[in-house]
Amino acid sequence: MNHGGPPRVRPSRDDLLAAADRLLPDVIAPGLDVLLCGINPGLWSAATGHHFARPGNRFWPALHLGGFTPRQLRPDEQDTLPGYGLGITNLAARATARADELTRDELTAGGVILRAKVAEHAPRWLAVLGVTAFRTAFGVQAAKVGPQDGAPLGATRLWILPNPSGLNAHYRLADLAAEFARLRETAQRG
Repeated sequence: MNHGGPPRVRPSRDDLLAAADRLLPDVIAPGLDVLLCGINPGLWSAATGHHFARPGNRFWPALHLGGFTPRQLRPDEQDTLPGYGLGITNLAARATARADELTRDELTAGGVILRAKVAEHAPRWLAVLGVTAFRTAFGVQAAKVGPQDGAPLGATRLWILPNPSGLNAHYRLADLAAEFARLRETAQRG
């Protein structure tokens, strides 16, 4: 669903293949309410330069339906997120067609880099989108969707959200939005 603005441009197959070498910059600022952390950029996102850009990814609808934004933003509006107290980063920088193409070492190294970003920018909450990737990156096998107690992230509290990829059949959009809303409500309480 396009909510006004420029139409989505569909990258060609060649654009997608070339995107594997591109890095997608973080949308981050000091003191955010919530820093949302994806697993890694998909090829579509790397090709367009926008996080969660692939049609069918439910991040932007869940963010809005969860009450974080007053309307559903488009991926090309990602730079407005800090104005809502939000930011986006990824566990791994390498763009892939599917997150399961990442190695354990890449995710573990990404966890180290993510800890450094959190230490530098001090968001109130870090929300990792993908429980399996979080377990690998942080070595916490018992982690489940929801708030995490005892996370070694200083004053930043940790929450795990489901992966919003359209490939994640375990969560419908309404279920994703409900999890986003739980985080928002908890973050608003303090």
